[in-house]
Amino acid sequence: MTSGTHTQGRSLYVTTRDGRGLHAARLDGPPGSPIVVFEAGAAASRSTWAAVQPGVAEFATAVAYDRSGLGRSAPDPVGRTLDRMADDLNDLLDGLADDARFVLVGHSAGGPIVRLAAARRPHRIAGLVLVDATDEAADALFGRAFKAMEIASIAIMGALARVGLLGRLFAGQFADAPADVREDAAREAFTPGVIRTQARQARTFLSELRAWRGDPPALGEIAVTAISGARAADGMTPALRAAANAAHAERAAASPAGRHVLAENSGHYVPMTDPELIVDEIRRIAAGPAIGGEG
Repeated sequence: MTSGTHTQGRSLYVTTRDGRGLHAARLDGPPGSPIVVFEAGAAASRSTWAAVQPGVAEFATAVAYDRSGLGRSAPDPVGRTLDRMADDLNDLLDGLADDARFVLVGHSAGGPIVRLAAARRPHRIAGLVLVDATDEAADALFGRAFKAMEIASIAIMGALARVGLLGRLFAGQFADAPADVREDAAREAFTPGVIRTQARQARTFLSELRAWRGDPPALGEIAVTAISGARAADGMTPALRAAANAAHAERAAASPAGRHVLAENSGHYVPMTDPELIVDEIRRIAAGPAIGGEG
């Protein structure tokens, strides 16, 4: 494990069970506080959480990391299945602390990853915050139209990345971020390698997720908050937004301590447009019972 300094906290690397280095940025909270770990969306890095992390660090240790092949983390020579990404997340948690209480926060495609990781080691998970998460209860995800849109989007982004123009498409997302976060995003977030990683994830993501419709990861008593964007924006049609929010409500209702919250200012990119709302929901879970599950 090596370290440095950064607006998002101390930079460190945790080694996975097969020897890859996962990069994370850690802001320490009060002694004895929970550790909140942030999982970004499909092609996103730790920079996604720059507006959320500092607020969380006021009451808990806040760790944002880069999945394999994204940000500063080493690529994965094997595959980018949900199973493997959940194992990586649990390896990260092992490297952060031997005996800690964790809150996992997942945005978009990060939502299923934190759910699966939590189901495998529920005894240490105090709660989940699913931020406009991809969810198998949304039928629209498995239709031909959505798959065609995903394929086209990856192809277009790959072409833009190869000619150095992808960053311009998303420049507004980081307009209000600290200078070093903007620099990190410009350097790391819009490269051809990022889109290759996204494409590798996409090969199996929806088929794995579809299999959960009959057998979802068991979360037991773990508290779940599902946050939905209220606006049909960021590429989501009104029909897709309605389907996503209905799925989020269903996911929250499946938890004994479930909660469904609307982010009124947001489309899909809630971490950037409603960061305070996410901080408040994390605070609520972090202040709750010691541990949500057994195992």
